[in-house]
Amino acid sequence: MDKGIGIAGIAGRMGRLLAEEVTAAGATLTGGIDRPEATVEGTTRFPDIAALAAASDVVLDFSHASATAAHAQALAAAGCAWVLGTTGLSAADEAAVAEAARRVPVVYAPNFSTGVNLVLALAERMAAALPAEHYDAEIIEMHHRQKVDAPSGTAIGLGRAVAKGRGVVFEEVKESGRDGHTGARRTGAIGFAALRGGQVVGEHTLLFAAGTEHIAITHRAFDRRAFATGAVRAALWTRGRAPGLYSMLDVLGMGAGD
Repeated sequence: MDKGIGIAGIAGRMGRLLAEEVTAAGATLTGGIDRPEATVEGTTRFPDIAALAAASDVVLDFSHASATAAHAQALAAAGCAWVLGTTGLSAADEAAVAEAARRVPVVYAPNFSTGVNLVLALAERMAAALPAEHYDAEIIEMHHRQKVDAPSGTAIGLGRAVAKGRGVVFEEVKESGRDGHTGARRTGAIGFAALRGGQVVGEHTLLFAAGTEHIAITHRAFDRRAFATGAVRAALWTRGRAPGLYSMLDVLGMGAGD
């Protein structure tokens, strides 16, 4: 890469790890943006996303959902690739991401760890093999007490993988936040339970429950560096790619076109 890799939210916990992993990969760290009061020693700070995009080949973005639409516009205008790991996006935010992908390569994933993406691939295949009328799909996730969105982006990703495997529309079968007299469970529903507490990096379990057996697959993250390593791998992968909306499975060579 000629210009290097920029980081949106460089002063945050994830941003600092990303900066370390960019350097560890032997790539050039352009610098980053963050809140004016946030500081990171030894890195170039840019005034805004437009300036960072102009100076970078690709921007790693694990910032806040409220910034997504503006980042999409700026990165597309600059012709800068985008690795997006921000969760909790609205439908309008996702539309902005898709629009940016018409002009630049965008790798958008709910989770950039290699293990989680293998679980996502397995979730789709398992759902296709385990009929909804016999196997109830439930997703349980736990994160640190500071997390602001629920269910987590990774949990939603698991749900979408199950829905895809079953050939159904995710939004029509998603069921979360059960409380009170809910009645019997809907056949074909994909249920979610979100736990928050302590400093858990991330735990996700996909459970298929039938009358005769339960099948569960669990991923536990012990260090956020797993996410940072995967994101930098995705950033390096974007070099020379055509515009488009890609997933981490594409980066791992497991996408639909591979």
